[in-house]
Amino acid sequence: MSVNPKPLPLVFNEPRGRKKPPPHLADLDEAGRKQLLIDAGLPGFRAKQLSNHYFARLTDDPAEMTDLPATQREELVSTLLPELMTPLRRLEADKGATVKTLWKLFDGALVESVLMRYKDRTTMCVSSQAGCGMACPFCATGQGGLQRNMSTAEIVEQVVAGARAMTRGEVAGGVGRVSNVVFMGMGEPLANYKAVIGAVRRLTDPAPGGLGMSARHVTVSTVGLVPRIKQLADEGIPVTLALSLHAPDDELRNELVPINTRFSVAETVDAAHEYFAKTGRRVSVEYAMMRGINDQAHRADLLADVLNERGRGWVHVNLIPLNPTPGSKWTASDPADEREFVRRLEAKGISTTVRDTRGSDIDGACGQLAALPGDA
Repeated sequence: MSVNPKPLPLVFNEPRGRKKPPPHLADLDEAGRKQLLIDAGLPGFRAKQLSNHYFARLTDDPAEMTDLPATQREELVSTLLPELMTPLRRLEADKGATVKTLWKLFDGALVESVLMRYKDRTTMCVSSQAGCGMACPFCATGQGGLQRNMSTAEIVEQVVAGARAMTRGEVAGGVGRVSNVVFMGMGEPLANYKAVIGAVRRLTDPAPGGLGMSARHVTVSTVGLVPRIKQLADEGIPVTLALSLHAPDDELRNELVPINTRFSVAETVDAAHEYFAKTGRRVSVEYAMMRGINDQAHRADLLADVLNERGRGWVHVNLIPLNPTPGSKWTASDPADEREFVRRLEAKGISTTVRDTRGSDIDGACGQLAALPGDA
């Protein structure tokens, strides 16, 4: 019996005719920012000051930008720092350590981001598309379809907003900083490749060109767009690659992760191993545990064999207890089955952890971000 009797189509390109958000300094490198001001009849050297306010000082109030001339301040800010997104709702979980924000983009599209504060780090989970075209049946985002790609600046703004909140002590635990970014929110990051790579560069460029984060603290997730995985390996940015595998065999993965009908498990895992070989960065394999679907002991053995065929020590398996969505038939694995799955992977030498699920009570965990129109 099929686990997904009426699959949605795979959608790789956003609908045509969508208006683009206004250009923002986070979309551009330093030369591009300067040129945008010059084209607007403004002094180009002011671009560095605006970048410093945005990335280094995390300023969002033009009145605080006192190094800009009062007569030009409004025009400078509107040219390089246009408002891109408006927070509509903020939900908290885990005693305020997890914060989910619903954003309205300039054209009314809705996306969500999640800030998760731990003892040793603070991670921003960001969206890269409004909706998603990968059609995975167990994921709330995937069932909503693709509305549009997000711009580089729209992606970056989610992180900057989180960084501001941390700097201002607006998150439980006092003043802090965002240390990690994961592209695991709404959307398939590698289907919006150009904007996502632009965002990664802005996150990792030294201030005031960017936020100055370590590339090793940035994780880019994918369901397995093989050509883009290979392209990412050649970018020269040592981000962590997270491959959402969810099944070790083609028959089941074709249904759980429809992109598998284009790129088989073998092709996908080969590309991930190639990423490790080129970058030296251990790959994270994400595996959502679904009761009676993909959590059988024989699949744990098969998963270990598939990964070990490419060598040892190149991969880490991150098991994710499935986060249920309203009305969904998909449920999390029985804890005993989960433990046996871990035992079998570790017995074959596979480094394995079970993810600490955060924000499930506010629909902020993996696979739960939906940003439905009614949310507005």
